[in-house]
Amino acid sequence: MSTTESRENLRALVESALLVAIAFVLSYITLFRLPQGGSVTPLSMLPMVIIGLRHGIKWGLSGGLIYACLQMLQQFWPPPSGTLAAYVSVVMLDYILAYTVLGLSAIFRGRRYGMLYAVPLCLILRFLCHFVSGIIIWGVYAPEGAPVWLYSLTYNGSYMGLELIFTTIVGAILCKTAPVLFITKPNMQGS
Repeated sequence: MSTTESRENLRALVESALLVAIAFVLSYITLFRLPQGGSVTPLSMLPMVIIGLRHGIKWGLSGGLIYACLQMLQQFWPPPSGTLAAYVSVVMLDYILAYTVLGLSAIFRGRRYGMLYAVPLCLILRFLCHFVSGIIIWGVYAPEGAPVWLYSLTYNGSYMGLELIFTTIVGAILCKTAPVLFITKPNMQGS
């Protein structure tokens, strides 16, 4: 591995670690928390999306996975049924997949306005993970007679919709005012 490659890997590692840390700190700022999990933590997803945009798919997915583990440590919501299958499903759908998909922002890497596409894509994919989980695991909380899919849609949509709006607005502002945050040039000499 060349010195330049080593330098770039070190830079990606340090920036990714800092962005995960920033996202984790932001996740403690809660506008509201729902009774069976889910909360509006404005802008906590933005640093996670930036990792993929700056450093690509490997770093984006890795950062998302680490963030998922931190979220489980921060506040794990055990499933209502308490079976092993339910626990595995919660871990996979509500944590591992839901946060790792944020690294798919890397699809739009190198594009000046990639953030404007990455945020909706990543947050909608995260929503879909929670939506499926709401149907197969958390549906027991649906009001009697209400379709479970509708309960999951409204419950998860109530907080993920606000996350999407906040993150998209701030992402758009940053695209206009600080596009350099989202674009890195490979093999930057002396950086």
